[in-house]
Amino acid sequence: MEYMLLLVRDDAEWEVLSPSEQDYAGIGRWWGQLAQQGVLRDGRELKPASTATTLRWEGTRPMVTDGPFMEAKESIGGYGVIEVPDLDAAIQIARSWPARGHKVEIRPVVPHQQ
Repeated sequence: MEYMLLLVRDDAEWEVLSPSEQDYAGIGRWWGQLAQQGVLRDGRELKPASTATTLRWEGTRPMVTDGPFMEAKESIGGYGVIEVPDLDAAIQIARSWPARGHKVEIRPVVPHQQ
């Protein structure tokens, strides 16, 4: 099964951390380990929510606005798509995420025939 790991953080808190506290080296090792294990399908860090552009519909008209869909303290800082046998395996991987200031939301990906 495929799962998406949504890496949730408070952008303002993340930005004030020192480089050692952000631990990009540890995060890079984590991604590398998942790739070596063959479970990583995709993953990226995202720019802060303040850089988002949102499209929403008002009746039949699309409206484009600057900023995220919702004003919230936390936002998605990145994501990973993994393929593992079951939810327990996805939880085990999420537990190993090195950035302790983040939350990790685990969501199954809907399979579609291609």
